[in-house]
Amino acid sequence: MKILVVDDDQDIVELLSIYLKNEGYQSIIANTGEEALMQLKNNSDVALMILDIMMPGMSGIDVIKTLREDSQIPIIVVSAKTSDLDKIQGLVTGADDYVAKPFNPLEVMARVKSLLRRSNSRDPELDKLEVGPLTIDKTSHEVVTDAGIQVQLTALEFGILYLLASHPNRVFSADEIFERVWKQENVVSAKTVMVHVSHLRDKIEEAANGEQVIKTVWGVGYKVEA
Repeated sequence: MKILVVDDDQDIVELLSIYLKNEGYQSIIANTGEEALMQLKNNSDVALMILDIMMPGMSGIDVIKTLREDSQIPIIVVSAKTSDLDKIQGLVTGADDYVAKPFNPLEVMARVKSLLRRSNSRDPELDKLEVGPLTIDKTSHEVVTDAGIQVQLTALEFGILYLLASHPNRVFSADEIFERVWKQENVVSAKTVMVHVSHLRDKIEEAANGEQVIKTVWGVGYKVEA
């Protein structure tokens, strides 16, 4: 399985490549945003990308924006920018996870496995769900409105929507959503989940003429009504 590592720091690239190899993955290297897009064009079977934000030329944020026009490849941002605003910008732009530098490479590997596991998971009994104006297809990871408009979601956004839609009327707290969708113990603030839910809502409402699908139960969490 191929993982694209994008960073202008060669030491970080080599470190992550060693750990990826030890976990059985094949690493592909890019040192700029432009090179990353070219690598993805030449390697259509890349399963996940680890992406630095601060690079000369095309930034990581610009890479994400470009990719999210037609690709839902899982993206883990690794960046020296550690403020909440920087994290939120990366997540809202379309990244699936965020790791601050300096990082523990074992933590990055754990997040790689978690994202890949979620992207490849498949429950044949609930492959297709219909909720409100949406049809959610787990097999193809597609969400389409009743007007035929496709809603472009990241892997995490799809995971949140599918979790809520497959348990109608049940309220999930931010901690529960993180543990079930990220598939790891809650090691980040609820704000991370809130950012993803907010961005998910915006995409759904834009595609579905303002119709709300995800409801907030204030002080408790989120739900989708049957």
